[in-house]
Amino acid sequence: MINDPVLAVAVRAARRAAAVITDAARDLKRLAAHARAQGDIATSADADAEKAIVATLRSAFPGHAILGEETGETPAASPPGAAPGYRWIVDPIDGTANFVHGFPYYAISIALTHGQDITHAVVHDPVRDELFMAIRGKGAQLNGTPIRVSACTALDAALVGTVFPVPASPRMPAYLGVFNTLLPRCAGIRRAGACALDLAYLAAGRLDGFWVMSLEPWDVAAGALLVREAGGRVGDFAGGGDFLRTSEVIAAAPGIFSSLRETVAGALPPR
Repeated sequence: MINDPVLAVAVRAARRAAAVITDAARDLKRLAAHARAQGDIATSADADAEKAIVATLRSAFPGHAILGEETGETPAASPPGAAPGYRWIVDPIDGTANFVHGFPYYAISIALTHGQDITHAVVHDPVRDELFMAIRGKGAQLNGTPIRVSACTALDAALVGTVFPVPASPRMPAYLGVFNTLLPRCAGIRRAGACALDLAYLAAGRLDGFWVMSLEPWDVAAGALLVREAGGRVGDFAGGGDFLRTSEVIAAAPGIFSSLRETVAGALPPR
């Protein structure tokens, strides 16, 4: 395992959240299919898991700000404990719909940023007990073993992941245009419903590429660092690196990044 005190706190926070989520998953299994209480259990698990993460991070780093999917922005403590520029980005359950339905593909996502840089990342899959982690400049690991992106060099041989926008999203028509253009040009498209876990799979070589639009920073921050530290490339649709702001992400093994980006960008309507 990467020996780093900051990463150790993030791992501890992820495991505390995993305990909450695992208990809630057991409760969901006891209910009849599509029972009304499912939504209440999932909502409570989301909130309680984020509280566990925030409490762990706040205890260790009171001077860091925290952006959570459930609680929004929590500012850093005032001096002397403040550490300007540091912010954690947290998603307690990435893949909530999967979690509610018992589809075993969801994860906890925690990233630390300093200014515009993502410096630490943890994506934890509590179902398979897989812990993906990375530190900027120090590589990426899965359960303590280094990981690398795939060696794929041809888009027509690539397995590509994606996440659909929500059905009511105004970007759905543009997304479907990209989907229809890309589908016949790659080996296959997979939509499993958890962006952070998709990016972790890309970092581990299980996917060759990934694209998404209409995301939030907590969906992609940790996974983006995993991909980069595993030797992959991450950018926005224009080829820049401002994907946390633009809500558009292309990530891929180096051998197909350019062809995937060009295909996606070329299928979008003029702006």
